Amino acid sequence: MEIQVLQLFSCLDKISYVEWAQDSEYILCGLYKRPMIQAWSLTQPEWTCKIDEGPAGIACARWSPDSRHILTTSDFQLRLTVWSLVNTACVHVQWPKHASKGVSFTRDGKFAAICTRRDCKDYINLLSCHTWEIMGVFSVDTLDLTDIEWSPDDSAIVIWDSSLEYKVLIYSPDGRCLSKYQAYEGGLGVKSVSWSPCGQFLAVGSYDQMLRVLNHLTWKVFAEFTHLSTVRAPCSAVAFKEVDEPLQLNMSELCLSDDFIQVNSENLTEGRIEVRYDVMELPVTLPFQKPPADKPNPKQGIGLMSWSNDSRYICTRNDSMPTVLWVWDIHRLELAAILVQKDPIRAAAWDPTCARLVLCTGSPHLYMWTPSGAYCVNVPLPQFTITDLKWNSDGSCLLLKDKESFFCCAAVPVLSESSEYSSDD
Repeated sequence: MEIQVLQLFSCLDKISYVEWAQDSEYILCGLYKRPMIQAWSLTQPEWTCKIDEGPAGIACARWSPDSRHILTTSDFQLRLTVWSLVNTACVHVQWPKHASKGVSFTRDGKFAAICTRRDCKDYINLLSCHTWEIMGVFSVDTLDLTDIEWSPDDSAIVIWDSSLEYKVLIYSPDGRCLSKYQAYEGGLGVKSVSWSPCGQFLAVGSYDQMLRVLNHLTWKVFAEFTHLSTVRAPCSAVAFKEVDEPLQLNMSELCLSDDFIQVNSENLTEGRIEVRYDVMELPVTLPFQKPPADKPNPKQGIGLMSWSNDSRYICTRNDSMPTVLWVWDIHRLELAAILVQKDPIRAAAWDPTCARLVLCTGSPHLYMWTPSGAYCVNVPLPQFTITDLKWNSDGSCLLLKDKESFFCCAAVPVLSESSEYSSDD
């Protein structure tokens, strides 16, 4: 299996964030330490854009749905600015609630919901993405709002409170509260929330290491998934474990000088190490890290969660098991696969066109899972470690990010349904 480099861009400083534009023509790079935003065109490599916020700083940047505006949030959440790439105009929204969260767009791209806070109360501002004027404002029943997300059919908005209180609220765009969900009291609450692409399911990940799935008709829980440290039979899931596979070189027939061997043998051995997946037999004991009880923000609970494009699968990471990725089958309401990595999982993203999951761990390798198997891919660039990844909207390109650079690679065909579970590159 191979990946091909299409474009390689170099930025002015360390890259803090990378994001595709929705039309897949532009790529945004956040250089927050400078503070600066750089944008690049994949079809016109000579075209560039640079946004400098000056003393206000930049805490976060994102694309608008039309791919012609960039939204930035200043340091200390003083303002949110909408920058136009068409006429260089800008619009300001005062007192955004969060830097990287609290902004969500409707699927048709016509409206944006932006969370703000004033007078110790949370508000939702609805803006038109055509004129960027405020269309309406309503308050919400939260102590300290964490985030917001439009439903895929644009008929509802989900809001969840801080981890100190378990509260998930469903609002209509006109400000009516449609439902309130609370799984338990007296403990740390919601950690992550995500709509399924079909809009029929709402997944809620909690600090109690449980994944709960609600239906969109009654807003009641119809499935609960537990992340146990030991997975036992009977279980139909396949467990994959990443293992090293050093490249063995037969040098018995080569004639090399002693000096050459002494200088280069160590580098050759270290530079040619590859990895593969081994299938593990049940029961499987997974690596578990118990969070300290005397420190805030414990590393536990469902910190990463993502739906497949067809809404059949959802992947999760329990932060107390950071090297393990779980893949759940919503149709069968069971565990489909477990991926056990050597290093903590940095990011995971589903192919927008099929049930293919791609993940990275800060290593030079890319890891993929489909219902047909799991496999590893080596990056064709030296000294490149993948810290983040994102698909473009049509699934034809995958953007891979390093600490100071990034590149776009062409997508490759998925494994056929007839293939056996694979651990080959």
